[in-house]
Amino acid sequence: MTTSYTSLFADNPSRLIAAGCFALTVVLYFLSKALYARVKTIWLTPLVAVPAVLVAVVAFAHIPYRVYFEDTRWLMWLLGPATVAFAVPIYEYRELMKRHWLSLTVGVVVGMVVAVGGSLALAKLLHLSPELQRSLMTRSVSTPFALAVSDRIHAPKDLTALFVIATGVCGMLFGELVLALLPLRSRLARGALFGAAAHGVGTAKARELGREEGVIASLTMMIAGVAMVLLAPFLPLLPV
Repeated sequence: MTTSYTSLFADNPSRLIAAGCFALTVVLYFLSKALYARVKTIWLTPLVAVPAVLVAVVAFAHIPYRVYFEDTRWLMWLLGPATVAFAVPIYEYRELMKRHWLSLTVGVVVGMVVAVGGSLALAKLLHLSPELQRSLMTRSVSTPFALAVSDRIHAPKDLTALFVIATGVCGMLFGELVLALLPLRSRLARGALFGAAAHGVGTAKARELGREEGVIASLTMMIAGVAMVLLAPFLPLLPV
């Protein structure tokens, strides 16, 4: 068995590189997570630090994206079970949803209208291609939902994931600044702001503000994601 694996890597060096990229991605994630637990700075969050280091390594080593993605695609596959797991907190906090159903509904609707409408308006103003416009539509929902929608609207998955991550990072960076400028004292409003605008990254930031903010952000993010998937068949009707 050892000889066969050695022969496999010797005959196909890209397999060894792909396996190394997979291992590097996982190690960097856990390392960044441990460092962020000790030093609460945004530059050490896994969503910021890990991609930055990986891009630097891949660019320096001249590793083609196809080779990097060859084994790391299994990490993308895990988004499927993660999407199903979102049903658990929705069930656990069903009483909270019953109490605040109107606020959550309004927050999700307004967030989706602003995200989709604003993205399309900006894309048309900049004369972006139809592929970019379709990818931008789903930038404000969590990655599993965004990728599911991208299949339905024929948007490039790589671009969709990139825009989702960029939106989350920007939401985390500027979310507290927005809260400082807006008179939002309600924990519900503060959590919904992060969940609707910055999905998973915003939810992590909301949890740092407080437990209730984190719960509301999670619910808002998940409801927005489900709503976006349900509306996916109608998105191609929008002018792009």
